[in-house]
Amino acid sequence: MKIDPNFPSYWKQYIIQSSFAAFTVFIITLILYDNPVIIASIGATAFIVFAMPNNIAADPKRIIGGHFLGFFIGSCFAVFPFMHIVIFKAIWFSLSVGITILLMVVLDVEHPPAAGTALGMTLIAYSSTSATAILISVLCLAVIGHIVKPFLKDLI
Repeated sequence: MKIDPNFPSYWKQYIIQSSFAAFTVFIITLILYDNPVIIASIGATAFIVFAMPNNIAADPKRIIGGHFLGFFIGSCFAVFPFMHIVIFKAIWFSLSVGITILLMVVLDVEHPPAAGTALGMTLIAYSSTSATAILISVLCLAVIGHIVKPFLKDLI
């Protein structure tokens, strides 16, 4: 492991962008403190938005579309009646992720952390709390990322 050679020249930018990510996740966590599965996939989105702002996956359309797709597919897969049988659970989890990836690519809303949203929703099932959590967190990240993007640079 070595230190990024760009770090000494841009250390302030690294600190600022990491702080933006931390602050955004802080706000989201205050609002969604009881949704750990959702918060985990949102942490990955925060990394993309604030460390790789020019990456295609940081586009608001992809953030919103990908997470909503993952939320919908995961919620649909959560209703499978044999989830207490390990083999069926594994098949169902893997299908929810695979179908989410397929549809994200087909619908041009590729956002890798959204596969985690699908998996999380398959695990915890739909609830209005989860729907609110996804809506608030995804919109916060997409809007804040869009607003601060002119001040960000790719750190990777």
